[in-house]
Amino acid sequence: QVQLAESGGGLVTSGGSLRLSCAASGFIVENYAIGWFRQAPGRERERVSCINSSGNTYYSDYVEGRFTTSRDNAKNTVYLHMNSLEHKEPAVYYCAAAEACSLYDYWGQGTQVTVSS
Repeated sequence: QVQLAESGGGLVTSGGSLRLSCAASGFIVENYAIGWFRQAPGRERERVSCINSSGNTYYSDYVEGRFTTSRDNAKNTVYLHMNSLEHKEPAVYYCAAAEACSLYDYWGQGTQVTVSS
């Protein structure tokens, strides 16, 4: 059974950092693209980043240079390292899996990130 489980969310002050984890089971993350998304209350879900099976990474313009996504094949886990978090960025952060960085088939339950000013 394919499952994705996010963790690492919490409360951070503006300008701070967090590392989110996306632990996969039922498939090998190395063979898939894993995207990170976020959705704030009243707003549409937006893609934050993606790492494909080749290890290439893509970021939205807003997080470029502040967020980094990486993959630990031994742990079958993908990470989202978030630096310089801004007070406009609290949201539920989700990871999702796809064959490429589009048309995501599997989703996790999300982890809440709260940023205090």
